[in-house]
Amino acid sequence: MTLPEAYSYGPYHDGPDPLAPPIDLREAMDAIGEDVLAGSSPRSALQELLRRGTRDTTGLDELTRRVWQRRSELQRRHRLDGTLGEVQRLLDDALRAERKALFPDPGDDARFREARLDALPPGTAAAVRELADYDWMSQTGRQNYERIRELLGQQLLESRFEGMKEALRSTTPQDVERVNQMLADLNALLAAHARGYGDIDERFAEFMRRHGEFFPENPRDIDELIDALAARSAAAARMLNSMTPEQRQELAQLSQQAFGDPRIAQQLSQLDSQLRGLRPDQDWTSSARLRGDDPLGLADGVRAMTELAELDALAEQLSQGYPGARLEDIDLDALERQLGEDARVDAARLSELQQQLRGEGLLQRAPDGSLRLSPKALRRLGETALADVVRSLRGRTGQRDTSSAGAAGEPSGSTRQWEFGDTEPWAVSRTVRNAVLRTAAGGGGRVRLDVSDVEVAETEHRSRAAVALCVDTSWSMVAEGRWLPMKRTALALHQLISTRFRDDALRLITFGRYAAEVELPDLVGMEGTWEQGTNAHHALLLAGRHLRRHPDAQPVVLLVTDGEPTAHLEPDGEAEFDYPPSPRTLRKTLSEVDRLAKLGVALTVFRLGDDPRLAAFVDLLARRSGGRVLAPDTEGLGAAVVGDYLRRRTR
Repeated sequence: MTLPEAYSYGPYHDGPDPLAPPIDLREAMDAIGEDVLAGSSPRSALQELLRRGTRDTTGLDELTRRVWQRRSELQRRHRLDGTLGEVQRLLDDALRAERKALFPDPGDDARFREARLDALPPGTAAAVRELADYDWMSQTGRQNYERIRELLGQQLLESRFEGMKEALRSTTPQDVERVNQMLADLNALLAAHARGYGDIDERFAEFMRRHGEFFPENPRDIDELIDALAARSAAAARMLNSMTPEQRQELAQLSQQAFGDPRIAQQLSQLDSQLRGLRPDQDWTSSARLRGDDPLGLADGVRAMTELAELDALAEQLSQGYPGARLEDIDLDALERQLGEDARVDAARLSELQQQLRGEGLLQRAPDGSLRLSPKALRRLGETALADVVRSLRGRTGQRDTSSAGAAGEPSGSTRQWEFGDTEPWAVSRTVRNAVLRTAAGGGGRVRLDVSDVEVAETEHRSRAAVALCVDTSWSMVAEGRWLPMKRTALALHQLISTRFRDDALRLITFGRYAAEVELPDLVGMEGTWEQGTNAHHALLLAGRHLRRHPDAQPVVLLVTDGEPTAHLEPDGEAEFDYPPSPRTLRKTLSEVDRLAKLGVALTVFRLGDDPRLAAFVDLLARRSGGRVLAPDTEGLGAAVVGDYLRRRTR
């Protein structure tokens, strides 16, 4: 009998969390679209989204703040005089023990030794050097002095070699000689590499065969070896730069006493010089201010400097402020080391979000290299804007769905689930199919219709309309906070017409000092500019030209403005500006309204603002054309425009 295989379950460790919620591209596109509509470029809007983050993902700004906080904590916690302090403590203990041993001895030799101790120079390094040939009477003093030499040697080597502590488990003369030989061979190898010797690969292999125990990172070639050594050496240089001049001088003198062998310090000095020449791009000159209470030895100080450099690099990567920056540049391993696994997951999700936005075709690269919203992205923004308008219309009129395109029209070919209040005909085949599938899923039996099975056929009016939406783009629209609602209104109307009234011909017309026919992407990405003039005359002239191209369509002109006309177009094509509006500007604007009225246009003007002069003028426009004036607030502009379009179209 074969026993079933046992399984055990634990935390998931490798790769993204399989249970994490999927990235919400619609939320991301809504955020990007909001910024683009407000005047940002798509690239800036994407960068702002990545900096801000999403509902489920921490943004780059917060990750950067945590990196700087971590850096500040490191600087406030530590200081760099640990080795000097430890040497001073060992020396004081050694001298105290030696004096204690000499005190009971009445001989001249004891007094001579005491005199020599009393004459020691005041500096720690000078005292250690002076005692190099001193014959200690105290066992504790002798041990402490030897410990000073071992400590200096170990700290110097560990500050340059990551695996030295494991490779040098004892400090016998044989071990010290082995280290000296490794340093001499290493300096010879780097010198041969600098001179360009052709057999460098063989030299490197032989070096690693003899001294590989000192290099746990196991470099694969000479360049990897140099990179690893130069990073540590540069960190050691930055640590020295961060000390006071007095501390640097003390440390340089003490280094000569490492293991009691001055060759160690000389070899390390030669190594640092060669590495600086081979890797000048490393940071050899900067410093950091460590002002805490926890003293660090040389080896730990180098690790702290390495950590500070890693935090600085992460801050730069997260800022994405350098040319050619990509989220893939972020060192996720370093980010996890510094901020934890959650930070790594957030950065990876931001990178995935950016890739999906491009992979799904929501962002496209223009011929000039800039990013732009794709037609797919514009459709999504239009859907969102139209949905907002529909909710506003529903709340205002009490209707279930004012966006349905004519309940008494012809079938559009699509169906939807029945809702209370629907008057459209049933889609019989779809309704019966739903009932059969529901019954089969419940175990079979007699098929009975349920309200949830019913689908109705969507209908739409087949009459065509030629629609001109004229929107004011003068600076006052930006200054008064009407720029974004204006763009969202155009998006909603464009989405409605392109999805439900595909036979209608919509033309978007902007007007400031001049008017222009624009495509939706251009209007969405348009930035507000300081420009004098509200040229409604030119806008209505272009609207009339559009209507004449579609003589068989019902004409609809919608004018959105927050100012009375202050400019008109001269026959030579130049715009003439006057404020207050000149009689000539007013006459030309009214004459264009009269021409539109002859085409059957009942002009609807959407007045933004409460300026009495504007109110009087737009009322005159409406009376001349048989139209009307609506004065919505900025939040209700989209509902007002779409609602009036539907009213005009179904009339």
